[in-house]
Amino acid sequence: MTVRGVLSLRWLLIFFYIPWVSANPDFQELVEADSDVGNWLTHGRTYSETRQSPLVQINPSNIDNLGLAWSFDTGTKRGLEASPIVVDGVIYSTAAWSTVFANDAVTGELLWRFDPKVPRQWGANACCDVVNRGVAVLNDHLFVGTIDGRLVALNRFSGDVVWETLTIDKSKPYTITGAPRVIKDLVMIGNGGAEYGVRGYISAYHVDTGKLSWRFYTVPGDPDLPQESSAMEMARKTWTGDLYWQVGGGGTVWDSMAYDPDLDLLYIGTGNGSPWNRHIRSPGGGDNLFLSSIVALKASSGEYVWHYQTTPAETWDYTATQHMVLADLLIEGELRQVLMQAPKNGFFYVLDRRTGELISAQNYVPISWASHVDLLTGRPVETAIADHVNDSQWTRPAPFGGHNWQPMAFNSSTGLMYIPAMENLSVYNTPETFKFNKGSHWNTAQDDEANLEGPSAEQMLPLMKRLLTGMTIAWDPVKQREIWRVQHNTMWNGGLLTTAANLVFQGTGEGRFSAYDATTGRRLWETDVGNGIIAPPISYAVNGEQYVAVMAGWGGAVGLVLAEDDAKAGGPGRLLVYKLGSKAKLPQVLQKEPVFRRRQMAASDLQLENGMLLYNQHCMRCHGMGVANKGLTSDLRMMSDDTHRLFKPIVLEGLYRSVGMIGFADVLSESDVSDIHQYINAAANSQWQQQQQPAWLISFKQWFLDKVGLILALVL
Repeated sequence: MTVRGVLSLRWLLIFFYIPWVSANPDFQELVEADSDVGNWLTHGRTYSETRQSPLVQINPSNIDNLGLAWSFDTGTKRGLEASPIVVDGVIYSTAAWSTVFANDAVTGELLWRFDPKVPRQWGANACCDVVNRGVAVLNDHLFVGTIDGRLVALNRFSGDVVWETLTIDKSKPYTITGAPRVIKDLVMIGNGGAEYGVRGYISAYHVDTGKLSWRFYTVPGDPDLPQESSAMEMARKTWTGDLYWQVGGGGTVWDSMAYDPDLDLLYIGTGNGSPWNRHIRSPGGGDNLFLSSIVALKASSGEYVWHYQTTPAETWDYTATQHMVLADLLIEGELRQVLMQAPKNGFFYVLDRRTGELISAQNYVPISWASHVDLLTGRPVETAIADHVNDSQWTRPAPFGGHNWQPMAFNSSTGLMYIPAMENLSVYNTPETFKFNKGSHWNTAQDDEANLEGPSAEQMLPLMKRLLTGMTIAWDPVKQREIWRVQHNTMWNGGLLTTAANLVFQGTGEGRFSAYDATTGRRLWETDVGNGIIAPPISYAVNGEQYVAVMAGWGGAVGLVLAEDDAKAGGPGRLLVYKLGSKAKLPQVLQKEPVFRRRQMAASDLQLENGMLLYNQHCMRCHGMGVANKGLTSDLRMMSDDTHRLFKPIVLEGLYRSVGMIGFADVLSESDVSDIHQYINAAANSQWQQQQQPAWLISFKQWFLDKVGLILALVL
């Protein structure tokens, strides 16, 4: 039989199966989600989180006919990161500020919309944009976490609130950006906020009532008090000093989870320390459990079973919250039940998911903080530049990581993992003194480059952009080696989907949605969507037709901090859905070219330096490094005359608090604000001067930076 004949036969079987799918998925149907070929019932399609669709109607022989079926404007332009859920012809997605949408999966018609009405000032607690990664469903309930720390159960047919519970202490800067997971009669949710000073945990609530069933803390509390569990008693021995428990310690469970129904184990990934810097956070040393760890818990009780720490004594923001995938692999002649992860630190890990035993580890991107992972001890072997207590160090990867939150995908037929990877580097250092700023304030325990000799990262920004690259890597997890890669023009790109038809789908920061041959990496199809994509695609079927869906809307950590030159941003955030034979068109959006004005200013070099350091600490995470901005938040280089006049009351008193711009009077003085203002004016003038340059000179500068960047990349 021909390949097309096999595909057609498989599709025929799928077609006749779909009508028998239940309209109200219970726990058993979530367990058996892999056989429910038409729906996308859980975050990663199945509890194993492989993000592989069995649908084959769209395949290499006909993908040229793939076209836009419909699009839906979410009404927001901030980062869209959701992985939609599809149940029997309805697609559920989320957008910025934790809003939820239910659309007809065939026509795109809006069925209902839920706005949790998050107070905009709470967005100041979100380190990496006011994003949301999706919902969970069980029976007639839909569950969503909100930026301000609530877990909300909705009737999934009407969007009405069934129950709502606060999962956090609102006196602390917690957030929720991750998607919940439902297991049996419990819904699990974690939180974020380690950069601001919180203690990480994951909670389980009863699906019908919202009552707390169990909570597992990921780092210890006050060492003079009894800990909540024997696991925390064990972890307490790996911490020193007082600061860590006074400011929380970090270790937040802000994204990835996976579940093995046979073992009844819930796997969680934990985040960075609070503060980042281990010498300040835990001055007497120690591994600081369970930072940057994979932890296995009994799903019904939250009881600790095992852990594996990817980055002991974490000090670089190398979280282990990245996507985890469960699979069975033939390794050295033995079929092993494994868990796979490519966390920020640059190593790809294969663990025995029953015991946590390390099977193998190999770096999937260039790194400099460690030489390798010792297979006997399971620990990374740090290099000479890993420790930045005495000297500032250029280190790979940067806090963005070799792989961030964007999900990877595993194809059981090719045996390959497809990773949305990045190559980058950053400066790390340790300040001589450190003061913790309580509340919505960045606390990494670095001194924003004040100890650097020579040019700062700020001054090297145009060159650094040439050293930050993104790519899709096809990785063999058994042989621990790269099979193929596709290089992208942006570092920050979308998550991945793979299908049984030997396809891999991914969107990019420059606004292209593409399909690749899963075996070779050859690009088979591509379309321009006009907006950067960072979310992962999904695939589903209704009435015998296969669809591919993806959220388009650039943002997130890199989207706000680093205005990548090739990235497309600032347009309307959309849900895009494709199928064979469709020819719908996206509504055209006219975007004006920014115009910068020259500002009169008189500031000393010392004032500008202080303004830069304060801007980097308090403003950069929303308004961009070097005051560069892609339109996701206000571009401070283009402030109106009225905004300039009101600059101090805005920054100090929170005059624009209702739209998310809080006041900083507790950490900044009037002279500090004046220095920041002058630094912003200098950035505006620099941009104005650049606009006055002839096109040939701009092109030459870009060419020169590309060449120098290539040389530096080889050196560093």
